[in-house]
Amino acid sequence: MNNLILVDEKDTPIGTAEKLEAHEKALLHRAFSVFVFRHNEDDIELLLQQRAHDKYHCGGLWTNTCCSHPAPGEQTVAAGERRLHEELGFSTTLTDVGHFIYRAEFDNGLVEHELDHVLVGWYQGEVININPDEVAAVKWLNLQAVKDQALSFTPWFGQAFEIALSVTV
Repeated sequence: MNNLILVDEKDTPIGTAEKLEAHEKALLHRAFSVFVFRHNEDDIELLLQQRAHDKYHCGGLWTNTCCSHPAPGEQTVAAGERRLHEELGFSTTLTDVGHFIYRAEFDNGLVEHELDHVLVGWYQGEVININPDEVAAVKWLNLQAVKDQALSFTPWFGQAFEIALSVTV
C-alpha cells in the first residue's frame, strides 16, 4: 500500500491516506519537488524531466528534476534523495528551501492538493539513468531558457521554480 502523509496548512501531520484516495478526495498531503542545478561555464542549468506518458496525472508534461511524496515516518529531504536515485540513478545532497500549497484538478477526476516542499541540490556528474516507469526524457536547460520555454509544464512547476530560484541565483 502506498500511503501519503496528510497535513494541515502548517504542515502538521494529521493522518495518512492511500495515494489514490488522497487524490480522489483532494486531501491535503505532503509532497516534494526536487530541483537539481549544475554550473556550466558561466551559466547555471536546471535538470528537467518529462514525466512518463502513462503517469496517473500530467503524463508527458515537463517538470522539475523529480517529485513525489515522503512515506509516513520518512523525513522529506531523505525521501527526495531516495526518489532522485530511484528515478534518475544518481545521488546528491538536497536542502529544503521552502514550501507552498497548491491545488490542481485533472481531466481524469484526480486532484493534487499538496503542501509541496522545494528541495534543491547540485550535481556536476554525467551519469543519469532514467527509470522509464517514471521518466520519459531529461534535459539540462539554462535558467533563462527554462523561463522562455514554451514547454507544457506541470501545474506546480511555476511556483516551485520561483522558490528554487530565490535561493539559487
